[in-house]
Amino acid sequence: IGVKEATGELDRITPIRELSRKGFELYSGDDSSCTEFILQGGDGTISVTANVAPQQMHEMCRLAAAGEREQAHAVNEPLKVLHRNLFLEANPIPVKWALYEMGRIGRGIRLPLTPLSEEYRQPIREALQAANIGWEEG
Repeated sequence: IGVKEATGELDRITPIRELSRKGFELYSGDDSSCTEFILQGGDGTISVTANVAPQQMHEMCRLAAAGEREQAHAVNEPLKVLHRNLFLEANPIPVKWALYEMGRIGRGIRLPLTPLSEEYRQPIREALQAANIGWEEG
């Protein structure tokens, strides 16, 4: 019924569409390219960033789906560093740490996940600030 295309290679959208039946859903799995992915005909995104910035990601997706290119990119612009920094370590370690920092989840984490390395904490804090996302330090 659909596919999550997570390569970030936008030139794959058209061939997948051409080989698919009507109603086939095509979702981005790459936050860094999902705005353009939707603008080029994708149906949406399965997003890591949306866990910490749900309103911004929803608005970007809405605008992109409506073909509002400039507005969609304007909403996405402050999220770019967040898209990148939420992958400084293996997913979902950084996003879980960010949610903890924001006061949204508890400290607990279970194996095989490990706590976020100290060296990545400040870059993620800075990405949250750049995206204008408030948080409460844990």
